[in-house]
Amino acid sequence: MYGLVNSAIMDLLVTNHGEEVWQRVKTRAAVKDEIFISTESYPDEMTYRLVGAAAEVLGRPAEEILNQFGRWWVLHTGRENYGHLLKFGGRTLGEFLQNLPNFHTRVAMIFPKLQPPMFECTDVQEGELRLHYRSHRRGLSAFVIGLLEGLGEMFAVGVRIKHEERLDAGADHDVFHVAWSDAKTA
Repeated sequence: MYGLVNSAIMDLLVTNHGEEVWQRVKTRAAVKDEIFISTESYPDEMTYRLVGAAAEVLGRPAEEILNQFGRWWVLHTGRENYGHLLKFGGRTLGEFLQNLPNFHTRVAMIFPKLQPPMFECTDVQEGELRLHYRSHRRGLSAFVIGLLEGLGEMFAVGVRIKHEERLDAGADHDVFHVAWSDAKTA
């Protein structure tokens, strides 16, 4: 994964838990890097170690850390680094989700070695759809749920997510039923 991902994990942990917790996580994960270069590629295994170490240090399940990181990615990392691209993704949550493949194509121009997940929307209706998520990286469905929750907040809509099909339960990919409504009525 690119350094931007590891840097965002660091930012999340330092902002919410302090520098001392970040140093403990880094030590437990056996990560020596003091900084992460956003445009440099790092082994995926390093990122997984950081998440696992954060779960251990904070005494929380890794899924909870990934969920928080998904929200952080949208609401902080995305806005700070891709704000201009986010604006072109769509005016509504539904439009944005349907445009995710185009979004990743644009991001790949910045990060040429990017290996993004594949997203596909089906059963699109007013205020709901099914989001199909495929990735060569395992164990990130909680991150996707956090992304969806963060996007709901970004678009000021209440989001309900049901994880209908799970790769880790034998499906060939993850499927999420995503429904949304005006946050005032959610």
